Amino acid sequence: MARRHRSVSIVSSQPAENHNNPGGSDEMMSARYLFVASISISLFPWNEPACAQSPSESVQVLPPTTIRVVKPRVRRERNQNQTREAQPAAREAPPAARLVVYPTTPFPGTGIDVDKVTSSVNIVSADQIKQTGSLNIGDSLVKYVPGIVVNEVTGNPFQPNVQFRGFVASPVSGTPQGLAVYQNGVRVNEAFNDTVNWDMIPTAAIKSVTVVSNNPAFGLNALGGAVNVQMKDGFSYRGAEIDTLGGSFGRIQSSAQWGKQIDNFSVYGALEGLHDNGFRNFSASNVRRFYGDVGARNDSAEFHLNMGAADNDFGSTATAPVELLQQYWGATYTTPQITSNRVGYVNLTGKIEATPTWTIEGIAHARVLEQKMVDGNATGTMPCAADPALLCFGDNGAPANGLDGVQLANPFAPGTVLGELDRTSTHSTTTGLSLQATNTDQLFGHNNHFVIGTSFDSGVTNFAAIGELGTIAPNFVVSGSGIFLGPSGNPVSIGPVALRTTNQYTGVYALDTFDITNAFSITGGGRFNLANIRLEDQLGTALNGNDTYTRFNPIVGGTYKITSGLSAYAGYSEANRAPTPLELGCADPARPCTIATFLVSDPPLKQVVSRSVEAGLRGTRDLDIGALEWKLGGFRTTNSDDILAIPSPVLQGFGFFQNVGATRRQGIEAEVNLKSSQMQLYASYTFIDARFLDALKVASNSPFVDANGNIQILPGDQIPAIPRHRIKAGIDYAVTDALKIGGDALFISSQYFVGDESNQAQKLPGYAVFNLHASYQIDKTFQIYARADNILDNRYATYGAFFNLGAVPNFANGGAPFTDPRSISPARPRAFYVGLKATF
Repeated sequence: MARRHRSVSIVSSQPAENHNNPGGSDEMMSARYLFVASISISLFPWNEPACAQSPSESVQVLPPTTIRVVKPRVRRERNQNQTREAQPAAREAPPAARLVVYPTTPFPGTGIDVDKVTSSVNIVSADQIKQTGSLNIGDSLVKYVPGIVVNEVTGNPFQPNVQFRGFVASPVSGTPQGLAVYQNGVRVNEAFNDTVNWDMIPTAAIKSVTVVSNNPAFGLNALGGAVNVQMKDGFSYRGAEIDTLGGSFGRIQSSAQWGKQIDNFSVYGALEGLHDNGFRNFSASNVRRFYGDVGARNDSAEFHLNMGAADNDFGSTATAPVELLQQYWGATYTTPQITSNRVGYVNLTGKIEATPTWTIEGIAHARVLEQKMVDGNATGTMPCAADPALLCFGDNGAPANGLDGVQLANPFAPGTVLGELDRTSTHSTTTGLSLQATNTDQLFGHNNHFVIGTSFDSGVTNFAAIGELGTIAPNFVVSGSGIFLGPSGNPVSIGPVALRTTNQYTGVYALDTFDITNAFSITGGGRFNLANIRLEDQLGTALNGNDTYTRFNPIVGGTYKITSGLSAYAGYSEANRAPTPLELGCADPARPCTIATFLVSDPPLKQVVSRSVEAGLRGTRDLDIGALEWKLGGFRTTNSDDILAIPSPVLQGFGFFQNVGATRRQGIEAEVNLKSSQMQLYASYTFIDARFLDALKVASNSPFVDANGNIQILPGDQIPAIPRHRIKAGIDYAVTDALKIGGDALFISSQYFVGDESNQAQKLPGYAVFNLHASYQIDKTFQIYARADNILDNRYATYGAFFNLGAVPNFANGGAPFTDPRSISPARPRAFYVGLKATF
């Protein structure tokens, strides 16, 4: 039979372990606010175990109804005789009724009640991630979180730009970041450039992903919010599972996970591997990931040692001119573009219940990242106009020098199209400590939830870059010549880079949620951030710098339970983002650089400060046809001194970072879910209005630049690459207890091309995508499933920018110049996948 959904509200003065949950989780369910992550119909059914239940906890409802169970505070008691045979196979823990809204909290049950959170909350569960059949976490986020869209700027699905309400967490160097991402309480934005390598997180090992906004406790870079990834352990997951899938474009992937609890100890491990040829030329992906956790706990303490590693290689094909894609949808432009990511990390987490009302948690972590990139590009190097036997760099005839500082002779035959292989190497070691204390003593006879914490993170990065001259073949592949460029240009804009950077981030925060009445709660607090960024040029002094940024970010808000099934929330908060070492190393308009490759100077940049206000309603109601959940909210975030990547008007393909004044992102989100014992329906709509607030004149590669290569931004112009409308809908239906079918749809409206900040060019068209999926439970062990993506084979693009028409000839058109400056990231055509899962 399909597993029935339980809707239970548990009131307790301290988190209590759910002994009836065979997954062994401390998480509790609440019908006061039903999460998007809750699933009433299991797509992966299991047999319910015969577990002893106390009278106060024995609740099973079919169909779901709202039941409030008052549970007395008890100390933890565990069944020491519980064995592996008594557990169901590979059972997932249910969603939590208490939300982890503090960055240093990797433990379930130690957060705050959802009804008291003063902002929007979105949770994606392990079951929902599993349903997508994808090892790419971005596929789950874009499907289930209303405000999220994914832009494949790199041209590879495993390196997505995840955009939430117009703020981005991206793996692409040079992208101004706006989201903080945490894994088990540890910030995983990379030290050098704040990028997020989503490919490092093993999908099978994720217990839940929470997307929150308006909380400065998450520290630096949480301008638009934070993504909090919680991983599994042997207490919350028991059993074993092997899942293998194959299908279109040479996709073959497999994952295995295993968890076990022995008395007060647990062990968990997950291993994933994937190969995908990609639908575009030179876009193959190879993913290899591991995650493990060893845990121990008793009545008053819990400790975990978790570790992970990844070894991934990607063909990142980036955007391609529309003229090429009109001939072949899988075309690429100036390759290779290869990224190799290696990471290893270890975290030690602990929680101690010092008293019945005081809980202390801590994390110590260490992480090592090694990233290497090879990027084939057009080059500013050309035969000198005065003497074609020599090479010059740029249009001003400056010498193109070798590593020895001597001007290079021209070894290339006349008519050869020159290119460049830019190689970068980034080695970062990050370490950190965090400590947090939670108190639940009553204050003046009222319930109160107080949190105080501190964190210190240090990152040391060694960054190197070098450019090799080469030739571009008619297939747009750049081949190296063995000739390396030294400092070239006037002023110098390219040359070898060897840079050592040190980031030190310190934060202290305190937040308090006070119940004025049983229905009305207020929250207040804030966080003080101190960031010190030191740059040490290993080849000279141009990049040397030492910058310090400080700020206190407040939060205030309230929630009110209007009825048992309806609550309101409102809040105000601030956040800040310090410039990254990458941005500080490329911020001089007079000395532009190939962004993310050749840093040239260290002028100062101001930190970005965001001010957010948010309000909304959320509710639940039981109908004859099922349980209804809904949310409606509005938000506005205003950034001061926002940072933008500006292309150089002097050198094509070069640019710099610049503060561009104030910007604003505002909108509404609406979401509805209907769940019954046989069916689940969901739909959401998000409107985002993102605009510049100041008049600016900036350089651009737009076709509408003036004689000096600039465009005029006016107050009210829309920010590019942020679609205004996002509609998502889906259905899951149980034909029988064994057979489940479903489908989902996504509509994203048009958006301006990056570089068209003045809004003069035609927009990138909107798109609609329809997907189908089905599963059949053969027996208790085996399940077969399938999915079809983009079933209408719609040809659309998720991202658009402009490129230099004269940099490389259009070999696909006989070598004639390109005539259309638009360059886009094509999305995957129709694809089919079939998988088999074995659960033990």
